[in-house]
Amino acid sequence: MTGAHPGKLAYRLQGVGYRIGRARILEGITLDVAYGRVLCLVGPNGAGKSTLLGILSGDTTPTEGATTLDNKPVGAWEPIALARARSVLLQANQVAFAFTAGQVIEMGRAPWIGTPRSADDDVAIAHAIVEADVAPLVGRGFPTLSGGEKARVSLARVLAQDTSVVLWDEPTAALDLRHQEDVLGIARRLAAQGRAVVIVLHDLSLAAAYADEIAMIHHGRLVGAGPPGDVLTAARIELVYQTAVRVIPDPDTGKPLVIPRRASADPGLA
Repeated sequence: MTGAHPGKLAYRLQGVGYRIGRARILEGITLDVAYGRVLCLVGPNGAGKSTLLGILSGDTTPTEGATTLDNKPVGAWEPIALARARSVLLQANQVAFAFTAGQVIEMGRAPWIGTPRSADDDVAIAHAIVEADVAPLVGRGFPTLSGGEKARVSLARVLAQDTSVVLWDEPTAALDLRHQEDVLGIARRLAAQGRAVVIVLHDLSLAAAYADEIAMIHHGRLVGAGPPGDVLTAARIELVYQTAVRVIPDPDTGKPLVIPRRASADPGLA
């Protein structure tokens, strides 16, 4: 396992913004991301969540403000050092050639080629396969997999990379109920090991159940950040999402459950 530092800051963002021409995608984002914690980025479609994750990963360069990883500007990291520090799971799970699922998972170890850490390849890959529940898939061609199967194999690839920082963009979007819970359980275990975990999620109740902190983005601005119970208020959600909701405590965990308010069904249509 890679080393990490619980309680220490992984990222610090100060006044971060991003523009494309005259279009302002992000503005004035100031946020800390700590090791040993799960941070969920939430907000409506087009809010800027994936762009913010791209800035954290180093794949997108902000046009304003400063972003540091381990007190070093993200843009100053060498690509190979960045690949050894953070892993990224994107929404699109595409592979250009007809690799098997097992070969795709093995690609997660590429940053460690030629280093002492390459001795851990077999163990890291085997552990990732078990964690992502993909053992029956390893011999199959990646293009033949369903969307959910591709998502789980891609998750195994980034788990095999074994980094101190984990960045996931909508990792549960294509998954069934069981595997959604499994993936967020993995996120909690990674944080317990001292890693910094940042996840873009649309499901507010799922974010509330597993996150230590939630950052809500709206029109490119940070409109709430903190523990789930502080951020996920009915008033804030209704303002940001423009839909009526009820926020109640989960009877099992006490965490917020966000439930849309719906009109009663017309009994004449039953």
